[in-house]
Amino acid sequence: MIRCIAIDDEPLALKQIAEYIKKTPFLELAGLCESALQAIELLDTTLVDLMFVDINMPDLSGMEFVKTLENPPLVVFVTAYSEYALEGFRVDAVDYLLKPISYADFLRSANKAKAWYDALQKKPAEVSSNKDFLFIKSEYKILRINFDEIKYIEAMSEYIRIHLANAKPVMTQLSMKSIEEKLPEDRFMRVHRSFIINLSKISVIERNRIIFDGNVYIPVSEQYKAKFQNYLDKNFLA
Repeated sequence: MIRCIAIDDEPLALKQIAEYIKKTPFLELAGLCESALQAIELLDTTLVDLMFVDINMPDLSGMEFVKTLENPPLVVFVTAYSEYALEGFRVDAVDYLLKPISYADFLRSANKAKAWYDALQKKPAEVSSNKDFLFIKSEYKILRINFDEIKYIEAMSEYIRIHLANAKPVMTQLSMKSIEEKLPEDRFMRVHRSFIINLSKISVIERNRIIFDGNVYIPVSEQYKAKFQNYLDKNFLA
């Protein structure tokens, strides 16, 4: 499934795009935004494959919004003004939809986006790893992740989010099992079905919870409690 968001300051237009996304078998609606600023917040927490972006919006236009993104998802621009088409293709948009939009026009753009998406998915999810780092695919790029920079890894359905010490979290479509197999056992430990932690980043433990950044509480579940306690006992100074 291709995870999509729609961005439009017109409620009726936003509703129509949402209905078209839900109607298309290979698309999944991941969010609706009434402004580019809302979309920026959503992209920080949600992995998005494709955006349907209205160009004419207040504060920050759709075109300006896409240009601010370092590594944007696939983009289909939506507008009532045909003169923006050329500029849209200059920022590598998949397609351009002119309002009012029929489902036939929408499906044509969606199929074009699917062809791009399928081609990009042929890249490997993981390239390689060694004792110091690994490579993963995230948002159409291959990224190097140094083990020393990882604080903890969080499961999110079919995705994982890698929380880093000095950078924004990285999301990628991997299972916890596949990432766990690539991590050095002496440096990382799974403490919960949804969490793997970097042992060297632990600074505070309280009531079977590991605290990161003062406000992130990661529970140690019963399944992993004995192994984690054994690690603590070996490194505890009485």
